[in-house]
Amino acid sequence: MKLSVLFAALALVSASASWNAFAGEGHDHGDEGPVVAGGNGPQRQADGSVFLPKPAQRQIGVRTLVTEAGELPRTTALAGKVVMDPNAGGKVQAMVAGRLEAGPQGLPSVGQAVKKGVVLAYVSPSTDQIERSNQMAQLAELHAARALVEKRLARLKELADTVPRKEIEAAESELASLKARSKAIGGGLNARDVLTAPVSGVIASTNAVSGQVVDARELVFEIVDPKRLRVEALSYDPEMAADVASASLAVGDQRIPLTFIGAARSLREQALPLTFAAEGEALAFLAVGQPVEVFVQSRSTQQGVSVPAASVLKNSANQTIVWVKTAPERFESRTVTIAPLDGVNIGVTSGLEAGERVASRAATLINQIR
Repeated sequence: MKLSVLFAALALVSASASWNAFAGEGHDHGDEGPVVAGGNGPQRQADGSVFLPKPAQRQIGVRTLVTEAGELPRTTALAGKVVMDPNAGGKVQAMVAGRLEAGPQGLPSVGQAVKKGVVLAYVSPSTDQIERSNQMAQLAELHAARALVEKRLARLKELADTVPRKEIEAAESELASLKARSKAIGGGLNARDVLTAPVSGVIASTNAVSGQVVDARELVFEIVDPKRLRVEALSYDPEMAADVASASLAVGDQRIPLTFIGAARSLREQALPLTFAAEGEALAFLAVGQPVEVFVQSRSTQQGVSVPAASVLKNSANQTIVWVKTAPERFESRTVTIAPLDGVNIGVTSGLEAGERVASRAATLINQIR
């Protein structure tokens, strides 16, 4: 009975009590908004800048450089391709139609180094059966005539004291002629076209298979020197050929200088072909026929700042930007106007001042921080 009375009293107190709860001193959150989780990690600020702590900079490998203003050459980027240097490359073609046979060291493969004069393959000529039979019959007649002349010459030499010297010399001359004719016809029946390397270099392409039948003038091997190539670019401005100061192309992070050889005097695809020579170890990454971008620098200049190509990015609005380090842990994006320079570097003509520190490495990772 007492327990039931206690439960009834507790229920009455609960029904009449106020539901307003009060926190202790220093813990009142009644008028505060939602709590935002903070931290010291990389994050994009409200003004568009990026907060990037020093440990995070070291982890992603951020590198910066101080920009310098100066006179930059006006550069035009042209589409080009790698071609063979005619003085350091060659083509091996069959002179006659026939069946392909391996050379003394077998058929060379693509990428194999060869030296000038090395035998690469043989071509056994293919002749008509009737023509071959006629040649064999003619050779047999020559052998028979040769045998008769040899016997007659032997008899004349035995009678050298009674036979005039001119008859012996005539027989000797006739025998020499028959030997030469037999050798020529016999060599023609068994001769093979020898395919040799015209220059020293590397096998760039090959269509050779043992036993393959090839036609006359068919390309079998192509040899190039990987350290000496040429680049051909197409210019739609005919006046550019008269204002070429220097040229280059980029292979990865390396800049390959080009030497301007000259311009053609006939248009190709409504453009003027410009030929450049290239040398160096970096050419080992290029192949004949590979499309490249050639940067032709003129003699005129413009004011600007040179920055690495890896520093120039696009933002969400498709604007060209670079990231500038304004504080030890703060990066700001700058909208810039750019111009081509040499493939490895890009010229910034507006939006960037000299002396500012631009992110030259890991700029792409900074641009992805949200």
